[in-house]
This record gives sequence, structure tokens and C-alpha cells, in this order.
Amino acid sequence: MSQEITALQKFNCTACGAEAVWTPSKRTLVCPYCGTQSAAELKIDSTVITENELLSALKNLPEDGGWVKSKKTVKCQSCHAISIFDPKRVAQRCDFCGSPSLISADDIKAPVRPSSLLPFQVPDTKVREQIREWYASHWFAPNNLGDKALTDTLHGIYLPYWTFDAQVTADWEAESGDHYYEQDEKGNRTRHTRWHWVSGTEANFFDDHLIPASRGVHSALLSEIAPFPTTKELMPYDAGYVSGWVVEQYQIDLKHAADAAKAGMEDSMYAQCSRAVPGDTQRNLRIQTLYSGQTFKHVLLPIWLLTYNYGSKTYQVAVNGYTGKIAGEYPISWIKVALVTLAVLILLAIFIGISG
Repeated sequence: MSQEITALQKFNCTACGAEAVWTPSKRTLVCPYCGTQSAAELKIDSTVITENELLSALKNLPEDGGWVKSKKTVKCQSCHAISIFDPKRVAQRCDFCGSPSLISADDIKAPVRPSSLLPFQVPDTKVREQIREWYASHWFAPNNLGDKALTDTLHGIYLPYWTFDAQVTADWEAESGDHYYEQDEKGNRTRHTRWHWVSGTEANFFDDHLIPASRGVHSALLSEIAPFPTTKELMPYDAGYVSGWVVEQYQIDLKHAADAAKAGMEDSMYAQCSRAVPGDTQRNLRIQTLYSGQTFKHVLLPIWLLTYNYGSKTYQVAVNGYTGKIAGEYPISWIKVALVTLAVLILLAIFIGISG
């Protein structure tokens, strides 16, 4: 790999010696015990972030995974998330599903190291208020949901993502249909379609096509809280940004992520070519794609995550740690659903009675 990343390290407070933590509200490292702000200078020059050539990387993945050597790696036996944090936290519950079943996973290697990240921008105080408003906006949720899903369980986590760039050219051909109408002696019009073959070429540059590499956060939530401004706001990886935060190690490797990215690009190019077909309708669209300039990055993106149990199920609420966009899961109160259904039926019966 062309980039070497410094291993995760601690930034000790100059006043009391405790570990300083990246604090979004102050945008600097702050000691959580005495409040002293660190004088450490973090990397902020986004122009030094480079792309890695994809095809050669897939052929020559390094075997050495060393960027997490100063931290502890654990795997949850319930949701299978792999987290990286201080050794003293191993006995705690999983940040993703709340399970206490954490086992050591120090033999798990991550041969591709993160090159850049988006630091947290939204502070936890704002996120807690957002979550309370989110609770209140879902009328079909149980009344006691606010008590069950306490915001005290909120965690800030850096999730692994892959970004992919590619210049894609697609040659396409399809049958284009033009509608025409014929009228019989009674004045009835019948629509017919005249078909003919057409072809063309479409091109598109995909810039930072994002593929999440996490299994700890539900994929539907990650889609809802996207996008992340990775094309402009990424910072070079600096251990200071992740100081005091949990980092999930990627579980979708480069090869599988590249396959997923290509599938997404193929779907996008098919839709683009379909829009280019002239006429009133179309059929038998076929495309042939050519890829060039394929590059990738491994990045860390900030997520605020709340996990709670209601009944026998586990639910998650996720917040984009950079933009504040929120998405969540919640149980449905079937009592409320039944009451609303009954009210609608009563109103419908009254309306039918009045109409009759």
C-alpha cells in the first residue's frame, strides 16, 4: 500500500495525565476529567489524501495488519461486530447490540489501514435532543418507548467504509418503440408500437462511491443517514481524532466491497442508458461497460449509535456524526393501530349512513 498510518495512540492530558478525547463541540482534544484542552496539532490538510489504485491492490493485499496494535480488538458473539478500544473496556457490553458476550479477537488482522476520516462535528448534547424529538414524532410507538430507549446508552463510533472512484463508459443498444394509433370505421382508436433498433454510448465518473464495511449497524439505517461529505471534508488519518472513541474494524473486505461497488455502478449505468433510449417505450436493453481509473480509499466515518431492547427485539437509532441526519427503528403499538383502525371504520360507517 502507498500509505502508512500511525497506530492508534493515547493523547495524555498535560494537567492530570488522563487520556484526552476528541470533543466535537470544541473541535479539539479535551480531558474528560479536568477539562484541559490539549495542545496537540492534528492533521487538517485534506489535499494530502490520495487514492489507491484498485486492481493492483486486489492482487497485492498485504498480510500485515498493524494499525490497531496499541488497542484491544474484541468480537461480539451476538451481532459479530469487531470493535477496537482500550483493553479496560473488554468487559463492557457491545456498543452495537448491547450484548455482554465479547470475546478477544486479537488474531483478526486488517491488512488495509484507514487513510482518512471525517471527525465528529455534531456534539452528543444536540444528538440527545434530536433523539427525544424523534421519539415524540412517532405516534404509533408505545408510550413508554422514551423510558425504554434511554439516551444514556448513546455511543459515538467510527465506522469503516470503502470509497471507490471509476470512469465508466457504456455502449448500449435497445429496441426503441414509437406509439401510433389506428382508427376503425366506428371511431375506435387502437394503439400500436413500431419497433426499431438504436444504440449509443454513455459515460459517467463515479466519485467516492460509498460502501459500508460494518456489520454492527443495520445497513438500512446507514443508507438513510447518508450522504457523508467524503469528496470535500475528509481529513488525513490522525490518531487524535479517534482518541477516546470506539472504532469498528472492517468486516467487509476490499474484494467484496469492490464487487458491491461495481454492482452499484452497473445498476446506475443501466438506468442512465435506459434514459438515453429515444422513443415512447423500449425493450431488450443491453449494455457493455468499460472501467478505467479505478481507485479506492479506506476511511472512518462518525456515527452516533443508540441501541435498546424492547420486548425480545433489539432496535437501533443512528445519527450521522457529521451532518446530524437521523434514522431509527422502533416497535409498533398494536393497541394504537387497532384504535386508529376502529376509528376509521366508525367514521366510514357514519359517512356511508349519511350518504345513504
